[in-house]
Amino acid sequence: GVKRPLLEQSAAWHRQEKRLGGLAPDARRHLASLVAARSRSRATTQPAPAFSGKGEDSSDGPSDPPPQPVVRRRLHPGDRLLREWNGRNHIVEVVEGGFIFDDKKWKSLSAIARRITGAHWSGPRFFGL
Repeated sequence: GVKRPLLEQSAAWHRQEKRLGGLAPDARRHLASLVAARSRSRATTQPAPAFSGKGEDSSDGPSDPPPQPVVRRRLHPGDRLLREWNGRNHIVEVVEGGFIFDDKKWKSLSAIARRITGAHWSGPRFFGL
């Protein structure tokens, strides 16, 4: 069955999606294009797998191609980033030349993530970019 932490994360994501409106239309289009490109790539480069009676881990054929690098979304002045951490929502506004967080201008998302968590984080990773 599905583990409880995954169910809790899923429920939290759906609550946040309802409250904040989910993915931006450009993010949805980008994800759809990645899925379509991946599907086209797999359809033209790999034959349909035949049932061998073996487990999914065993394979006599070619392995899946390595995952494509993730293209990060460009941030524009006026964009807002939201991250929930330890039960508190943290909102960062993108401005020309940096970010506004807690009424202070910051040069990097990593510095903001460090301020929020008290630990070293990749700022883009912390904010899901």
